[in-house]
Amino acid sequence: MDSLTHAALGACLGEVMLTRKLGKRALLWGAVAANIPDIDVVAALWLPPYQNLLVHRGFTHSFLFALLLALVLAVLAGKWQKEREIHWSHFFAFFLIQFLTHDLLDTCNAYGTGLLEPFSQERFTFHLLYVADPLFTLWPCLGVAGLLLLRRINPARGRWVLIGLVPAVFYLGYAGFNKNHIKTHVTAALKQKQISAQRLFVTPTPFNNWLWYAVAATDSGYYVSNRSVFWPADYQTDFQFYPKQQQLLNPVQNQQEVQELKNFAEDGFYTVERWGGDTLVFNVLRFGQMGGWQNTKARFAFHYFLSPPEADNKLVMQRGRLKGWSSETIQRMLKYIFVVPKQEHEQELESQ
Repeated sequence: MDSLTHAALGACLGEVMLTRKLGKRALLWGAVAANIPDIDVVAALWLPPYQNLLVHRGFTHSFLFALLLALVLAVLAGKWQKEREIHWSHFFAFFLIQFLTHDLLDTCNAYGTGLLEPFSQERFTFHLLYVADPLFTLWPCLGVAGLLLLRRINPARGRWVLIGLVPAVFYLGYAGFNKNHIKTHVTAALKQKQISAQRLFVTPTPFNNWLWYAVAATDSGYYVSNRSVFWPADYQTDFQFYPKQQQLLNPVQNQQEVQELKNFAEDGFYTVERWGGDTLVFNVLRFGQMGGWQNTKARFAFHYFLSPPEADNKLVMQRGRLKGWSSETIQRMLKYIFVVPKQEHEQELESQ
């Protein structure tokens, strides 16, 4: 998730665990501690982009790292705050809960989190939330705002902690319900169109939990679609086919780079294509398309340039996420979620 969400949740947890000893400074402790696992971003300063992809959310997001670092920081914090009589075990519980909350929350979006590193390279991805979801982040931020405004001895502080945490937990449940709803309808549509899918995943589109992006894998490529949770059950789900074209990778000189990208793609969810004849591009499908709801043939958000060699991939994770976004784009998305399919469906029923 984004740093703001982690910080707000961490501050609410800091209020619960440390405020009696540290006062409002517990909010700052929580906000900082909640973002510590993301120290792996500094690796981008010296690693090539294709290696940094797997370093990010790797070991620093593992259970082992959380345990070891929580122990070290607990001892240091216990000595630093010795005059406040906070036992190191209290700090240990505080840091461990902060780190585990960060790690598990990151598994809710599409990137993939190495919870079991270094013992296993498996990445965990549950596809419940987009990396930034305003309706999820809203509640922890409201909670922190209330806690900052209220005095330390105000009994209402407990209610603001609940405002910050409880709705966020329920929103995760709502996201899980939406995911199952979409997956059921997409699976039915694949069966109706006689598409034999070997694997399927669905994941939220940017900044919301109502419009979902689905990818079904077949022997030759992938069927991609978008569907809203508000569409009628019998409204048709359309698919766009993308061939995998992995044979285009054979001439690439840096095969280590290719293998790292395949590992990052997970379960083979990638395609290869040429742009403009001479630019070879590796697409990782789980990050969606750039405005795919308004253009079924839109380019994929994650596109890595394999050639020409001088191509810049430093912002590979960011460049496709917001490209082309504007107020008009947002209006089109909302219309696609709530209005257009409903109107078309009603017209279909009237014509029958």
